[in-house]
Formats: sequence, C-alpha cells, structure tokens
Amino acid sequence: MDRAEKKECVASLNEVFKKTSVVVVAHYSGLTVAQMQTLRKQMRAAGATVQVAKNRLVKIALDGSDVASISGLLRGPTLIAYSDDPVAAPKVAVAFAKDHDKLVILGGAMGKTALNVDAVRSLATLPSLDELRAKIVGLIQAPATKLAQLTTAPAAKLARVVAAYADKDAG
Repeated sequence: MDRAEKKECVASLNEVFKKTSVVVVAHYSGLTVAQMQTLRKQMRAAGATVQVAKNRLVKIALDGSDVASISGLLRGPTLIAYSDDPVAAPKVAVAFAKDHDKLVILGGAMGKTALNVDAVRSLATLPSLDELRAKIVGLIQAPATKLAQLTTAPAAKLARVVAAYADKDAG
C-alpha cells in the first residue's frame, strides 16, 4: 500500500466512523477465506459491513470520531464491523461467533459509549430497527381495528333485533 492509498483508506474509515452508529471489534485469526466470505454476506444481508484494515490506519482514522474508545482493542489481527442500525452488526457478529469459535469479539462502541463483550452480546439480543417499527405499526393499527369493530357492532346488533321482530310478526 503506498502513501496515497493509505491516506484514502484513513479518509474513508474516518467518514465511516463519523456516520455509523455502532462498531464491533473482533479477532478473526484462524478463519478461512470461505468463512470470512460467509461473514461478509451475512453482514451485508443485515445492512452491516465488515472490514479488515491495518490497526495503525484505523487508529489514525479514529481521531476526532465518537467511537475513538475502540482504539485500545486494536491489537493483533482485528476486523471491524459497523452498521447504521445499532443492532445489525452486533447481532450478526455474535451469531457468527457462536458458530465459529475462531471469531472472538473484543468489544465495540455505540456513539461515545464504549462497549465490552457483554454489552455487545446484550445489544445483539435487542430487536432490530425494522422489527421495532413493525411492532409500533402493529400497536397503532390495533386500536383502530378495535374501534372499527366496536362502531359496527351496535349496528349489527340492531339489525339482528329488527330482523328478529320482523320474523316474530311474520310468524
């Protein structure tokens, strides 16, 4: 990597760290290329990204960003996973680490808050942003449906009473 490529890498990582809401740091030593590709596919499907970069360049890119607290975790063969959804990257990383013991989660950051391994795992158990949106829409729609049922129920009952009197008079 020449000097221009390094500057470009640092600039792009700095943009990522300024825009992203969560970053997870993990050791990946011992993972095969196929396993790394699987991890990348799973992250991409969840709306997250995995990147392997030189620790020194990542530390330079961290300067001035909210997630600068992860710089202490960058030792050895590390990868960073990040996403705009605060749950996507931790969820995929934790699930992948359960199946592949070579991926060891070291910690991460969510905004200015540093996350240890347990915090990343607990973040992974939360529902995703899309799931929360679906629950909110369901909660909003439920009362409207019940309200519609309640307003039509008296009319239906009245119609049945009138029909019963009509049948009684006819009989």
